[in-house]
Amino acid sequence: MKRSSKTAVVALGGNAITRKGVTDTVENQFEHTRQSLAGIVPLVKDGYKLAITHGNGPQVGNALLRIEVSRDKAPVLPLGICVADTEGGMGYMIEQSLQNRLRKEGIDRDVVTIVSQVLVDENDPSIKYPTKFVGQFYTYDEARRFAKERGWTVKKDGDRGWRRVVASPMPLKTINAKAIKALVDMGIIVIASGGGGIPVYMDHNGNHEGVDAVIDKDRASAVLAGEIGADLLLILTSIDKVALNFTQLGQEFLDRVTVDEMKSYADEGHFPPGSMGPKIEAALGFLEGGGKEVIITSIEKAYEAVSGDAGTRIVH
Repeated sequence: MKRSSKTAVVALGGNAITRKGVTDTVENQFEHTRQSLAGIVPLVKDGYKLAITHGNGPQVGNALLRIEVSRDKAPVLPLGICVADTEGGMGYMIEQSLQNRLRKEGIDRDVVTIVSQVLVDENDPSIKYPTKFVGQFYTYDEARRFAKERGWTVKKDGDRGWRRVVASPMPLKTINAKAIKALVDMGIIVIASGGGGIPVYMDHNGNHEGVDAVIDKDRASAVLAGEIGADLLLILTSIDKVALNFTQLGQEFLDRVTVDEMKSYADEGHFPPGSMGPKIEAALGFLEGGGKEVIITSIEKAYEAVSGDAGTRIVH
């Protein structure tokens, strides 16, 4: 196996484990997890030091559904615990699947999952004005009742109904960053900051306390990449390349783009907040903080993109 001096953070999108149109059984989740490793294993073979992050949107939704179904029969869990639970469960699936694949390939690399806490500002504006949809759909009357009984903030989600919205504060620091970096520097593959990590704030005594919120996975991945000194942030999503005028007349796919060019495109409104916006914001934040390059592409094109034959590459 080659020995590279490069370090990369690979951010797996939500479609890595749960996919639209496919029954979300544990067996299917494991199968999708195994498929998502196709672009990661070649990086391991090239000797990259790796940290892997992942989304957890569908899984947190399922966790919240279980809470609703078991309400009055089992203790109600706060959102932070749901994030921790899914981070551990999904980390286990990725860890085991990667261990098995590496053994099959004859690669001797350890893999470990760290349930990660991520520091946020307790005064982040999103905490007072939550906008992130989570959980199930409700009728207007149900949403009003739950808002009154449970203290939820609810909003209409398009034409599909009403849903709970929670805060999505900006990540400031990975609490476990030193441990993650130490392991990555040793050549151990670390799965961390799953679902953006567990949001916590620091109280006036210097203690960490949980926040009923979720953190954007790509933003948290960019923070972690900077903290461990990664050269590359590889954001894997459902598209092969970033596009201007996406799905519209004049759609143009981007191959190699500079930071300044991408900023201009973002200012022109090409990357909406609900889709590509956070990924571009995360990419620019990582590069402006000292990172060397960001690649955005699909899971299937991951290694081709790192080799320069696919994806959108953002550089200085």
